[in-house]
Parts: sequence; structure tokens; C-alpha cells
Amino acid sequence: MFNGEKFFGKADNFLMPVAMLLLFVLSTAITGALVLGKPILLYLDNKKEDALKLFGWTLGWLAVMVILVLGVLAIMK
Repeated sequence: MFNGEKFFGKADNFLMPVAMLLLFVLSTAITGALVLGKPILLYLDNKKEDALKLFGWTLGWLAVMVILVLGVLAIMK
């Protein structure tokens, strides 16, 4: 994202914002499938407790990573 103009040149038409939005949507879909895929399969197999536990642990670790990154950014500032 920081070196986009080096690789693709100056964005002087509407295709670059459209491409960035498509890339964001694709990234969101892949991340959603990775985070929700297994818990949904477990839930549908009537392993509801395991599904909720896995989903909770996944969200918990993501929250820990966000806090660590924000902490590092705050220290570096």
C-alpha cells in the first residue's frame, strides 16, 4: 500500500479505487472463512460447546494480537 505508486504508477482513473475495494472484499471473505469456517462446521455437527469455545479462543487471540500491535505502536511513537 505504501509503494503502490512505484509498482502501478499514479492512479488517475477509477480502476485503482475499485481494485483496492475488491482486494479488501477478497481479504475480508478469506479472513471470515478462516475465522468462522471451523466453528460453523462444529456447530452444524451438534458440537455447539466446542464451536463456541473455538470461536472464543480465536477472538481472544486476535484481541491479544491487536493489543500487542497497538502497544508496540504506542511505544514507538
